[in-house]
Amino acid sequence: MTISADQLARIALDAGKLIMDIYESDFDVDRKGDASPVTEADQRAETLILQGLAEAEPDLAVVAEESFSDGKVPEHGHRFALVDPLDGTKEFINKNGEFTVNIAIIEHGRPVMGVVYAPARDRLFVAESHNSAWQAEAAPGGDLPSSRRPLKIRPAPTAGLTAVASKSHRSPETDDWLGKFNVAETVGAGSSLKFCLIAAGEADLYPRMGRTMEWDTAAGHAVVEAAGGRVLTEDGTPLLYGKTERGYDNPHFIVYGDVTPA
Repeated sequence: MTISADQLARIALDAGKLIMDIYESDFDVDRKGDASPVTEADQRAETLILQGLAEAEPDLAVVAEESFSDGKVPEHGHRFALVDPLDGTKEFINKNGEFTVNIAIIEHGRPVMGVVYAPARDRLFVAESHNSAWQAEAAPGGDLPSSRRPLKIRPAPTAGLTAVASKSHRSPETDDWLGKFNVAETVGAGSSLKFCLIAAGEADLYPRMGRTMEWDTAAGHAVVEAAGGRVLTEDGTPLLYGKTERGYDNPHFIVYGDVTPA
């Protein structure tokens, strides 16, 4: 029994409803051991997602952010899941709506299926396979959308590229790197939405010259790759997953739409 993309989307929509209920309340903010913020929404959404995954595919090992922080790291083979129940906790706390639910399935180091859901924006992005992805409007906790638009990167605009950069982690190194390209506009975006903007043909380039963890990137990676984009490290090799020797952290990477890597 293996999980389907629609089942992933269903779980993400339900997690989004739980997250929005907390978002619209007076919630507390705690600190993890590394001083990063964590809320009730992170923890409760992860519990819901883990339960949904276990019901859909009982043998699926899951590496999830909050469990990992608590020292719970399952042994896994070539197929496993990566979960970030609330990517963009700072955006959640700041109430700017740019946070996402992220669930990805990994096989042999590659993300082969994934969902990114932005519940405050009703935007759902789903990679069904390595070459098929769609987006839809979807309300938190609502029905799975039947109206689905294919995701496809756009041709690079001749007037100049649109780059996306982190709202919380912009660096001079990022700005220097972007100087290699004809960038007409740089827009800020939170969480894994940056991958999805490229997949949706709303941007062309996203360099990340800072630390990320695998659960931060895997779902967005699945979506943008299924839409025709590429996610490469600085030396031009594909970004891979299951890097246990690195403690599941990523090297610097770049997301390319219709752009030749520098």
